[in-house]
Amino acid sequence: MDRAEVLLIGGRAGVGKTTVGWEVSALLRAAAVSHAVIDGDFMGQVHPAPEGDPDRSEITESNLTAVWANFAQRGYRRLIYTNTVSVLPEATGMFQRSMGAGVRIVRILLTASDATARERLVGRELGSELEKELRGSLRKARLLDQRASEDTVRVVTDGRRVVDIARDVLAATGWTGPHST
Repeated sequence: MDRAEVLLIGGRAGVGKTTVGWEVSALLRAAAVSHAVIDGDFMGQVHPAPEGDPDRSEITESNLTAVWANFAQRGYRRLIYTNTVSVLPEATGMFQRSMGAGVRIVRILLTASDATARERLVGRELGSELEKELRGSLRKARLLDQRASEDTVRVVTDGRRVVDIARDVLAATGWTGPHST
């Protein structure tokens, strides 16, 4: 396998991106499929935002490029990348620049009802940012629903086991098929 491939798992806050990403990784490990995992939220997690980079996109791309280069140097060609808006068309350029122009991109948009996302966030956000996360989750859900490209596979998470969601996500990649090694 010569070219890089990236599985982008996006969705609103509280939809289960990180949990599903780790479960996809567990399924790939069980199938002995080589891969790497990056939680994209950490690639730009700095304060204050760098001068001239208010949305932290430049530092995110710079960090992704550096981390991917380390993985690629060691022979990895598949990446699971979780981040809310990574599935939007405007993110394509970042992955092409960071991983190579021929990168194969698989976009998965995890979805959940407002009630499900709220319930998960209330259980997860124990600090001072619950209200901010709830508002942001609603806003991002609408944005993602409107702007995700047609090739984005939508996977509903409401009332489903994580392993079942991960199997649906993994099926979209073809990474565990007969020629997947």
